[in-house]
Amino acid sequence: MHLQLWRSAQRYCFGLRQTVFAVLLALLASPSLAQQPAEDTFVPPLSDPVLEARAKAMQKDLRCLVCQGQSIDESNAPLAADLRRLIRQQIQAGQSDDQVKDFLVARYGAFVLMKPPIRFDTYILWFGPLLLLLLGGSVIGATILRARKRLASDSVSENLDLPA
Repeated sequence: MHLQLWRSAQRYCFGLRQTVFAVLLALLASPSLAQQPAEDTFVPPLSDPVLEARAKAMQKDLRCLVCQGQSIDESNAPLAADLRRLIRQQIQAGQSDDQVKDFLVARYGAFVLMKPPIRFDTYILWFGPLLLLLLGGSVIGATILRARKRLASDSVSENLDLPA
């Protein structure tokens, strides 16, 4: 009789543990299921197809400052949508492509351009990755040379310590 009570208590506790685990799992998963409010990144096209083509071409030449690896044409970031709207406003106001780009460079720096010009202040953008690669290669090379010298000196000292 005690054995039957013990087994029913075990079944009850096992079921209770499963229920508690399922509730905790549901509570932990619920924040990941929550939807973020969608920000409006849609920018209506210009009515003139020639101006819209200019805007699209310019959007492909400008970097999203949030994503950094995408142009503002590809990005869904709110800042990219704001920049797309700004470009369209300036084009409608009669600004040339160079004037719009100059305005954005003055506001955000040369980094906003997908292909920044090679100037003194953009050397780090152009040559920084190459310098880091060379620095890393030289550190790895020096480490390998040091290890080879250490192995060579250890093997020579072991050969000298051997009895003849």
